[in-house]
Amino acid sequence: MNSSFILTRSFPHTLKAFLQFSRMRNFSTSLSSEIKIPTVKHAVSKYFLPQQIRKIQTLDFCGVKEKVYESSDWPKEKYQKFFKNDTIAMIGYGSQGNGQSLNARDNGLNVIVGVREGGNSWNKALKDGWQPGKDLFSINDALERGTIINNLLSDAAQKELWPQFIKHLTKGKTLCFCHGFSIVYKEYTNVIPPTDIDVIMVAPKGSGKTLRSLFLDGRGMNSSVAIFQDISGDAIDKAVAFGVAIGSAYLYETTFQREVFADLVGERGVLLGAIQGLFLAQYEVLRARGHPPSEAFNETVEEATQSLYPLIGQNGMDWMYDACSTTARRGALDWYKHFYEANKPVFEKLYSSVADGSETRRVLEKNSSPTYAEDLEEELKEIRESEIWRTGKVVRKLRPEKKSN
Repeated sequence: MNSSFILTRSFPHTLKAFLQFSRMRNFSTSLSSEIKIPTVKHAVSKYFLPQQIRKIQTLDFCGVKEKVYESSDWPKEKYQKFFKNDTIAMIGYGSQGNGQSLNARDNGLNVIVGVREGGNSWNKALKDGWQPGKDLFSINDALERGTIINNLLSDAAQKELWPQFIKHLTKGKTLCFCHGFSIVYKEYTNVIPPTDIDVIMVAPKGSGKTLRSLFLDGRGMNSSVAIFQDISGDAIDKAVAFGVAIGSAYLYETTFQREVFADLVGERGVLLGAIQGLFLAQYEVLRARGHPPSEAFNETVEEATQSLYPLIGQNGMDWMYDACSTTARRGALDWYKHFYEANKPVFEKLYSSVADGSETRRVLEKNSSPTYAEDLEEELKEIRESEIWRTGKVVRKLRPEKKSN
């Protein structure tokens, strides 16, 4: 009988869920060596009594051991006690600011929001129940009141407003980021924190809207966690506890540099940029060969996003290949190598552009332009008014769930 079976039968639901999760993700996890569990009896008494909380998992991902924290390490009463003397100042109320602020507030933390008075974010915060003078303040006032300052502004705004931040970052405070951009590219942003404060990062791996919807669903999102400066000696506990409080289920340990490099590559690559390029290329080829818009869209986007991608997310690409028709499987196995060979050099070029700062310089230059809003609208208009996405708007209305509402 294997150890997973023994542990699943003997441990509470938390570990059972973890073991199911690890099997689903094909983790090669040696519980006996990594979590140091000599016997089931000892493990139950040591790790699952209410007064003792397991701190960390070291998991083996294809031969690489990584630290992963989970939400059960920090139940609500524990992080509420940990942060009982803190005021969490959420600076910015965009997608991340909105999701993180509402989740932390609902989880019982003392949260205040700092945004420009009278702006769009201010009005949005008002609609979400934040009250001026109580938990909604100007950026300057929130920075003054906060003991943990979570910088959720855009990268360009972080550079612009850094002089306003620095005067409030006094000894004993903590500065938190949800992205490594400003710290890693300090030669372009001038974001250099004082040396006598903790500097941490909690980076949810998804939009703030998704973070919020998963929280309301009783679920959580994967996040990255990193420490830039640990002055207090408990920066990692602070980061993990805060990550759980804003809605993280699992937190993967990384560094500021690794996070921002991977994030910038991902956004420009398979998360958005590459996907739009591939969708558009296939759609246009089908249309040029006489296929009508609906057919080209259904075969390019609809089947991918509504059927295959969710299954790949749940079960992996190997499972998807095994589950599809023999014709589809043969074609996918033959052609993925061509796409790999064509795209690998593009990703190498992309990574180099991120690592040498070229992407950062472009982001700051474009996002700081006085005509930024107008230029952005023109670029988005090109995508919005392209045939593929105008077709998509019609197709989405025909989905069964739309028809039943």
